[in-house]
Order: sequence, then C-alpha cells, then structure tokens
Amino acid sequence: MKALKSHLLHALGLLTIAVSGSSYAQSGVSPAAPAADALPNWAFIWDPTVKVPPPDDKPNSLPGSSASYSWRQARDLFVAPDWHPGNHGPMPDIVASGRKPDVRACGSCHRAEGTGGPENANLAGLPVNYFVQQIADFKSGARKMSGPDRPSVSLMLGSVKGMTDAEILAAAQYFAALKPKRNIKVVEAGTIPKIGEARLFFTKSPGGGTEPLGRRIVEFPDNEEQFELRDSNSTFTAYVPAGSVARGEALATTGGAGTTVACGTCHGPALKGVGPIPPIAGRSPTYIVRQLYEFKTGGRASSSGALMKQAVEKLSPDDIIALAAYVGSLEP
Repeated sequence: MKALKSHLLHALGLLTIAVSGSSYAQSGVSPAAPAADALPNWAFIWDPTVKVPPPDDKPNSLPGSSASYSWRQARDLFVAPDWHPGNHGPMPDIVASGRKPDVRACGSCHRAEGTGGPENANLAGLPVNYFVQQIADFKSGARKMSGPDRPSVSLMLGSVKGMTDAEILAAAQYFAALKPKRNIKVVEAGTIPKIGEARLFFTKSPGGGTEPLGRRIVEFPDNEEQFELRDSNSTFTAYVPAGSVARGEALATTGGAGTTVACGTCHGPALKGVGPIPPIAGRSPTYIVRQLYEFKTGGRASSSGALMKQAVEKLSPDDIIALAAYVGSLEP
C-alpha cells in the first residue's frame, strides 16, 4: 500500500505529496495574523522534491467497477480512466484522450465524470457558456493561477491554448450534462490526522499521529489509492476550523453587514447556479479558497471577475476560509 501511495495521479507522473514550502503549512499552524492578501500556501500545495518510482503495467481493480487500469495508464495524461462508464454519456475525444502532442485529455486530471479533486476544478454541471468563457480567459491571460510554478498549471495552460473551438464546445457540453456528486464531508476540528508526503494535495502520514489544524483547510482523499487511480467515485474529508461553517453561512446568506454580498444574489438561493453563473454548492473548500484569493488579488480579471472582486475585497483570510467551509458543506 505504501508503494501504491507513491504513484501519482495528476498532472505529470509525480505523485506522493508533502506540503508546499512554508513551515506553517507543514507544522499545521498558520501565522497569528496573516496579511489580507498573503498567499494561503496550504491551498496551493506543491513540493517538487518528492520522488516517485517508475509506473508499472500491472492492472489494478477497484470495488464497484469491472474496469482495470495500470499505474502507467493512470499517469498518462492522454488517458482518462473510465471506471464507471455507465454513469455518463459518450466521452468526446478531447475528454477521453485529448490530442497529442500538447492537448491533454480533460478527463485525465478532471476525471471522467468531471469530479476533479482538491488540486483542481470540479467540472460536472458547469454551464456551457461559463465553461467556454473560462477557457477563453485562460487563453487570453485574463484568468491566471497564483502560487508556485506547478507543472500541473503549465500543462493545463498549454492544453487549453491548443484546444479548438469545436473541442472546447464538445467538452463544455459533456461536462454540463453530468450531475454533480456529493463527494466531500466537511468536518470542524482543532486537531487533524498528521500530514504525510504531499505534492499536489494533502495525504495522511503513514505513521499516524495528529497535528493542529490552525487557520487553514486540510482536505484529504478518503482512499488515496482510489483517488490516485482517478476514480470519479473518490470521496474526501475537508477539515475546517471550529465555528467556520456557521460563520460562513452568515456571510454567504446576509453579506455580513457589508463585508461582502450574499452569495445567493448571483449563484441562486441554494448556490446551485443560475443561467451562465456556475454552481458552487458542495465544491472543494480548498478550490473555493483559491478562487476567492484569485478574485481578490486580480488573478481572475474577466468582466465577471471584476464583479467578484467587489464582493471579496473586504474579506479577511478567516472570512475566506469560513465561506469555503460553508459552501463545501452544502448539497451540490
């Protein structure tokens, strides 16, 4: 099992994982008073020093699926392992296999059912127009990604820049037709399982133990092997600071006396999206933190980003954590 953990799932073929460089991310204690626009390192995990063994060709199986994939296939970014083909319609080529040499399969990183993970976006159920606009923003530079220079980011940007309009539309229509899954459990805690090696997302220490959560969110796959094999049925537990869900609900539903704008004003009363505005209920809290940070600091500079910037400009780091915790706790 320990050897399996070291096989990677995401953007390169680099898996096992240790929290990104800052000491507070590794110790579990964030600064007492983080600057309003300071990068939340724990949400932008990247450690390039972790080594992984070469992949093998031995077939792997998972409960509830008749499919099998080797670690070589799971690490091939031109392959989208499809563990549950009955759960969705036909995958277009751009999702299933991409287009060599530069356009990777959307379903490789974002999974065949669009579920993604803490390190990237959940695409299931996104409106077609919204999806198309995000690809256009990536291409134009209006949507950027902060944090360390992660290969997953450069590969994503390289892939979208090479996509044709027909491929973008095919992917958008495919993911829009998928029903979002409830795959995240949000747990308030002061102490969490000790973090082990991590490259693009948190993993638990194989030696066990605990550590303080501090002022951050730590999201673990419940079954690392299943997630690393890119199964869309993977689930996650997101540990959030005590009291953050209620605090986030107050901010999201009332605006917090002028701190922000009630999220339902644009995203709908259940935060499941309205027209071209995306659903956010039940999405990865880590992902939500990254997006609120990008809106606040200018990483998402499209016309819709300008509206969001007004909504987030007064949010403190703790406000962002609270909103993410609340949003993640909702039924998608």
